[in-house]
Amino acid sequence: MSVPRAMAESTVAFRDVLSDDGTLIRAWTNDPEGVIDGPTVLLCNGLGTGPWNWPALLHTSCGVRVVSWQHRGTSGSARPKDLEQTTSRHFAEDALSVMDAFALSRPVVMGWSIGVNTAFELAADHPERVSGIFGVAGVPGDTFKSMLGPLPLPAPAAALVTRTAAKVLRRTGSLITPVATRLELGPRAIEMFSKAGLIGKVPDPELAAAALAEFLTTPVEWYFHLALRTSQRRSVSPRRIKVPVVLVAGTRDLIAGARHMSRVASDLKNGTFVELDGTHFVQMEQPDRVHQLLLGFLARVSEHQRA
Repeated sequence: MSVPRAMAESTVAFRDVLSDDGTLIRAWTNDPEGVIDGPTVLLCNGLGTGPWNWPALLHTSCGVRVVSWQHRGTSGSARPKDLEQTTSRHFAEDALSVMDAFALSRPVVMGWSIGVNTAFELAADHPERVSGIFGVAGVPGDTFKSMLGPLPLPAPAAALVTRTAAKVLRRTGSLITPVATRLELGPRAIEMFSKAGLIGKVPDPELAAAALAEFLTTPVEWYFHLALRTSQRRSVSPRRIKVPVVLVAGTRDLIAGARHMSRVASDLKNGTFVELDGTHFVQMEQPDRVHQLLLGFLARVSEHQRA
């Protein structure tokens, strides 16, 4: 598959950062030369995903400096020596190491999917390092309870079904990985996933296919090891979050249900909930709209800091 135009023209660059426990982390930014005269956000990305899942943020022309990293054991980041050091607390430690490497003092933290967990963990345990949270398609706490949101299932039942499936895939993933990593992916694959309801229509199917191809480089068994480990942390109490928060949900999201995200936002002192027509990949389906929401939130945080 040829390199999508959006990737070829992006300004994304990668560098290695050493986390506090000695794990080598692959970090990235859309502004390696420091030319953006605008705000900076720390992106806590979805599990096993990279920059290509954010089509509106790949170039310096977006006006927002983005700094992020790849999760432990995925896309260039090393696995820790202790394989149990893979909870959201360890992800938050990686985030702090990346922030220090890029000299970020107190940015807005943006999270997607499991990255919303990391964002809330950072804001609760290190409030001096976070000025706001912009969360997309994710909830703090046990992600499995928010899965299958559009279906009429109570949270405990959804958690039981999805966690059991994750445990099976962790055990059997080594049999699936050789097949998954050899799949030929292109726009037609994205079209098939769209027809199945897993992702909505995207403006750039070639970029979406490249993002999926990168995601599938992570061994299935390792991915579900990470997913199960991060689900074991307690939910962050809304009372511990003092900064402004926006949570953006997709109406058809099977991973982080909109009703669960709405409930979290209502419990926050400075929480705002926005629901968009979309799936778990709403920032790929409506990149311009999500980008506008982010810019509006950054302006709101700036006003909050001046008040």
